[in-house]
Amino acid sequence: MEKKRMKKASWYKKEIDKSLVKSLHENYNIDLITASILSRRNIVQGKNIKFYLEHDILYLHNPFLFEDMDIAVERILLAKQEQENVRIFGDRDVDGMTSTILLKERLDEEGLNVSWRLPAGDEPYGLTKEGVDAFAEEGGTLIITVDCGITNVEEVAYAAQLGIDTVILDHHLSSEILPPAVAVIDPKIEGSGYPFKNLAGCGVAAKFIWALNFSQTELYQQEIVLLHARPGNETVIIEAVKLENMIEIDRVIEEVNPGVLPAEQSRLWEFLLDRPIFVYDQEQEISLLKQAFGKNTQIGLLETADEIWKFFPSLKGNSLVQLDRMSKAKRYYQERPLEIDVFLNVFQAYMYRKYPKLSSEFIKILDLVAIGTVADLMPMKDENRILIKYGLRVLNAHERPSLRTFLYKRKLLEKKLSTTDIGWQISPIWNAAGRLGVPELAVEMLLSKDEAEQETLIDQMVNLNKKRKKLGEDAWSRLYPKAGKSFEDSGERLIVVDDKQLNRGITGIIASRLMNNFHVPAMVIAHLEDKLIGSMRSSKEFHVKDFLSKFDDILLDYGGHQCAGGFSLPHENMEKFISRVKEKIAFVEPQDTVATYEIDAELPKKYVNPNLIHIVEKLEPYGEDHPPLIFMVRDVEIEEMTEMGNTKPLHLRLLISTGKHKWPAVFWRAADRVPEDFTSGERVDILFRLGKNYFKQQETLQLTILDITRNADTVLTNSM
Repeated sequence: MEKKRMKKASWYKKEIDKSLVKSLHENYNIDLITASILSRRNIVQGKNIKFYLEHDILYLHNPFLFEDMDIAVERILLAKQEQENVRIFGDRDVDGMTSTILLKERLDEEGLNVSWRLPAGDEPYGLTKEGVDAFAEEGGTLIITVDCGITNVEEVAYAAQLGIDTVILDHHLSSEILPPAVAVIDPKIEGSGYPFKNLAGCGVAAKFIWALNFSQTELYQQEIVLLHARPGNETVIIEAVKLENMIEIDRVIEEVNPGVLPAEQSRLWEFLLDRPIFVYDQEQEISLLKQAFGKNTQIGLLETADEIWKFFPSLKGNSLVQLDRMSKAKRYYQERPLEIDVFLNVFQAYMYRKYPKLSSEFIKILDLVAIGTVADLMPMKDENRILIKYGLRVLNAHERPSLRTFLYKRKLLEKKLSTTDIGWQISPIWNAAGRLGVPELAVEMLLSKDEAEQETLIDQMVNLNKKRKKLGEDAWSRLYPKAGKSFEDSGERLIVVDDKQLNRGITGIIASRLMNNFHVPAMVIAHLEDKLIGSMRSSKEFHVKDFLSKFDDILLDYGGHQCAGGFSLPHENMEKFISRVKEKIAFVEPQDTVATYEIDAELPKKYVNPNLIHIVEKLEPYGEDHPPLIFMVRDVEIEEMTEMGNTKPLHLRLLISTGKHKWPAVFWRAADRVPEDFTSGERVDILFRLGKNYFKQQETLQLTILDITRNADTVLTNSM
């Protein structure tokens, strides 16, 4: 059953400050269309723009910014030293699977005795006392939770009573009380220290892996100082930065009048005392320090320039001033960087190149980070963009044998994969295994070294996905009428449906589909033998976890993100739960069910040419909070139009003429709009996305039409 015909869509184009667009164009060396798009999306500060224009791993945040990261690393190093029995507890979705695999492979490299476990069948999400008991019986002493654990206060305390430590690697929202774990790594908890809250679980796992890699360098847990002196106005200006685990923990800038103050009495002295001091040009630095503090000044300095030049030959002979002129990074600073900042950037790049485990080898694990992050619908902003850019490169290079087998079996090996392919071609099959209670199939497939075993497991996963689709379609037919009634009864504010035949593994899928159809929050509840299990989905305007928290006294448990959550409750609380949900939702304003398209750029017809794809690709990857670009163009001609559909016309294939160029196009679920809204041979205004179509190893540009109006009917909503 399909959704009812929606009201006419709204076209919205945000007004922008032309002077700001010009400034972005000049400061970041980008074309005016790209500058306009960034401005409309409110991406206007250097600290944010860099994640859209750059892809260097150096722009990632340092994992040791997490308050507990060094504690977590130390606990793993102790487990290695003591040959402890370690178990990873993950989750049944793609994020949990990829997190589990990443950590398992890395700890195997350390020679740890490590096993893993995901919730199977109808087992609940997260750490359980039964799981702790089973591990205790095997002599286990360390649990690491990935993509779960942050709400398992009782279970972590119970493990501690049995002599088992817990390290939590999670990204979900916590309750008021944190679990009594040895270390808690979660960007969403207050006081985590981490500047980006929206890592996926696999992103948190990857950060931990990088920190573990860094522990194998000579700078781990060391305080060091980078120092640079430069001539002032008859003075010497000395800049120094103190680092620990490559994080700046302090800095000092002192302007010294030569010969006035001994070094021992300067603010700088205590800063430098008993720490290795690295400089870029030892001879010049010693000369300036002697000028500042006297010829007898003795400060031990460690030269880095020669080592840096070995890894970056193009920098040889350049001073820090010259390196500053060459630097791209400086344009993203809020204020003009000092020369010590240039040295800091170069030193960091040197460390990354010197230790491949911090860079090239670390990048090799980002294929799974990209898959898990996209599958978990994490915002496509900040460092997620760089993690996914690298992840897509690794994914398309087919470096992971088991993943290469999967792509081959799914006929995806020859295609350049994007975030869309992850969302539609990869994660649904992996998720199907988790939804139907056997998430271990996906983990075993990806960990397997045997191609025949990989293929067998892939076939099982594909069959489960077919079963999941059938269950979903059957459930949709049963639940859609109930959803319509719930929608009306709630005053078009919310949908709540339950079903005794529903498989718990597809509640989230049905909730998402209902939310997308009715444009209101949707709650879907399955009946298990011992309890009820539910999923809730919403748009960003409605906070799911906050809403579920209003019922914590009658729920067994709940958790999730802003737009997605899960919960369980006893059968006997069902009636009370539904009643209270209706009470709470009555105070929520009804949401607008009219589709709204936010236009990124209105283009003259001459700009709708093949070069437009370069702008589209420049701002990849796309995903949550950064959807594919929407362009508008007026007065184009529909030269050809054919209907598509297996049993009845559903979709349209079009040929659009913009004058000099003709474009193949598809318009999904639009066959019923002909001829009422438009027809072949007409001149119309269109909204479209531009992408590449792959067919029989041939790549062509194609428009995806989002909406069409006759010229006279086009109405734009403009707003600041």
